[in-house]
Amino acid sequence: MTDVASIRPLLAVLVSAVAIPIILSLKGRPNVREGVTLTVAAAKFAIVASMVPGVLSGTVYVFSFGQFATGIQLALRADPLGLLFAALASLLWIVTSFYSIGYMRGLDEHAQTRYFASFAASLASAVGVAFSANLLTLFVFYELLTVSTYPLVTHDETDEARAAGRKYLAYTFGGGVAVLGGTVLVFFLTGTTAFTPGGIEALATADPTLARAAFALLAAGFGVKAALMPVHSWLPDAMVAPTPVSGLLHAVAVVKSGVFGIARLVLDVYGTDLMSDLGVDLPLAAVAAFTLLTASVIALRQDNLKRRLAYSTISQLSYIVLGLALLEGQALVGGLLHIPAHAFMKLTLFFCAGAIHVETHTDDISDMAGIGTRMPLTMAAFAVASAGMAGIPLVAGFVSKWYLVIGALEGGGLVFAAALLVSGVLNIAYFWPIVYQAYFESPESHDEKPLVEAVLGGRSVRADGGDAETVDPETEEAAADDDEVPDPQHIDHLGKHREDVEHHGGPPASGWDQRNWRGAESTWFMLGPILTAATLSLLLGIVPRGVVFLRIVETIVGSLPGVVL
Repeated sequence: MTDVASIRPLLAVLVSAVAIPIILSLKGRPNVREGVTLTVAAAKFAIVASMVPGVLSGTVYVFSFGQFATGIQLALRADPLGLLFAALASLLWIVTSFYSIGYMRGLDEHAQTRYFASFAASLASAVGVAFSANLLTLFVFYELLTVSTYPLVTHDETDEARAAGRKYLAYTFGGGVAVLGGTVLVFFLTGTTAFTPGGIEALATADPTLARAAFALLAAGFGVKAALMPVHSWLPDAMVAPTPVSGLLHAVAVVKSGVFGIARLVLDVYGTDLMSDLGVDLPLAAVAAFTLLTASVIALRQDNLKRRLAYSTISQLSYIVLGLALLEGQALVGGLLHIPAHAFMKLTLFFCAGAIHVETHTDDISDMAGIGTRMPLTMAAFAVASAGMAGIPLVAGFVSKWYLVIGALEGGGLVFAAALLVSGVLNIAYFWPIVYQAYFESPESHDEKPLVEAVLGGRSVRADGGDAETVDPETEEAAADDDEVPDPQHIDHLGKHREDVEHHGGPPASGWDQRNWRGAESTWFMLGPILTAATLSLLLGIVPRGVVFLRIVETIVGSLPGVVL
C-alpha cells in the first residue's frame, strides 16, 4: 500500500456537514430542501467512488489535521476497509433519501427539515468513522455519530421516543467511554493508536494482561453499537424511530459502525496472530455465536414486524463479528462481505415494513394475512430479502454465509459452523411465515403468529368440535371495557394507540384491496428504493465481484500478513 496525501477523504466527510445549515435554511421550501439532500448524497457517493480504483490498485488516500500533542493526531485515511464502509453508507444514503421523501410526506410527518438535517450530520459522522486513521479519530466520530442520530431516534417526540432516546444515549455513550479507555490503554502500551494492517507491532511485546484489558474495553465499547448481547436492548427500543431511520441508521450506519470498529480492532490494532496468542479470539467468537442464536429465537416471538427485524439485525450483526473472531481467511471474507450483504437485505425489509405502515397502518405480523394482494411488489421484495437472510442461493446472504461456514470448518470451528447453520434454519422459521401468509392465507383463515406462540399441530379444538378460542361476546365486551391500557405491541411508530382501527391497521372489513403489479400499491418514491435495495441484494448474490464489494473485501484480507485466502 502506498500513502498519498489527498483532500478527498476530508471532502467526503465535509460535503454533507456543509449541507446541514443549507437544509435548515430551507424549512419553508421542502422541494428545494429535498433537492439539496439528493444532490449532496450523490456528491458524497461520487467522491467516495472516485477513490475505489486507486484503493484497489494499492493507493491509500491520507489527510491529516495535524498533531495536537505528542502522539495525538487527528487524521483521515481512505484504505480498503474504510472504503468498504464509506461506499456502502454513501450509496445507501441516496436510496434512503428518495424513500424518506415518500415516507415523510406519506405520513405528513412533523419536523421534516430537522429530520433531513440530522440525516446529513449522521452520514458525515459515519464516513468520518470509516476514514479514521487511528483509534482517537475513530472515537471522535464514533461519539459524533451518537449525537447526530439522537434527534432521529427521538423524532416522534412521544414519551416512548424520549425513553428510547435516553436508553440509546446511556448505552452508546457508555460504550464510547469504554472505547476511550481502551484507546488510552493502547497508547500507554505502544505510544501510538494508528491503524496498521496486521496490528500494531508494539502490542506484541506489551504486558499481556494489560493488552487483554485494552482489547476487552475496545470490544465492549464497539460491541454496544454492534448490539452484542447483553448490551443489545437499545436497538429494539430504537425501532420507535421512523422506518427510514431504522433502515439506514440501524441496519447500516450506526450498527455497522460498531462492527466496523471491531473489524479495525481485529485487523488493524491487534492483528490475527496476536489475538490468537492472547487467547481473546475464542471469547469474542463465543459471545457472537450466543448472540446470533439467542436473538434468532427471540425474533420468533415478536409479532410487531419492526421488532422482529430488530432482533434479526442483532443476530445478523453477530455473523460479522463471528467471522472476524474466527481469524481464518475465508471466514474473514465472509464476515466483511456480510456488511454490505446484510445492509442491502435488511434495508429492503425495513423499507417494506415502512411502506406497509404508510399504506395500511399495519405493523403486526398477525394482521398481514393476505396482504400480498394489496402490496404485491412490496411483499415480493420482502420475500427476496428474506430468502437472502436465510442464506438461500442467488441472494447476497448466501455468498457471505458460504464463506463464513467454509471458514469455520477450515479453522476447526465445528461448533461455530453448526451455530451458523442452525441460525439459518431459524431465519427461515421467522421470515417464511410472513411471506407465506401474505400470499397464501386470507384474513379469515390463518395460523397464529408469532410461530412459537401458536398451538403446535393446528388450532385448538374443544371436545364438542368447537373452536377453543371462541369467547362469549358479553364476556369479551366486559374484558375490553376493563382494559384501559393499550397493548404495547399495538403501539404504532408514533407511540399512539390508534382508536380508529383494531391493532392499528390490518385488513378492512371487506378484505384487502387487490392491486396490480405495476406500482398501484404505493408511490414510486417508496417503491423505487425498495426495488433498488432488493436488486442490489440479488446482484451481490449473483455477481458479487461485479458489485465491487467482494473485490474490496478480498483486497482487505489479502493484505493481512499471515492470512491465507
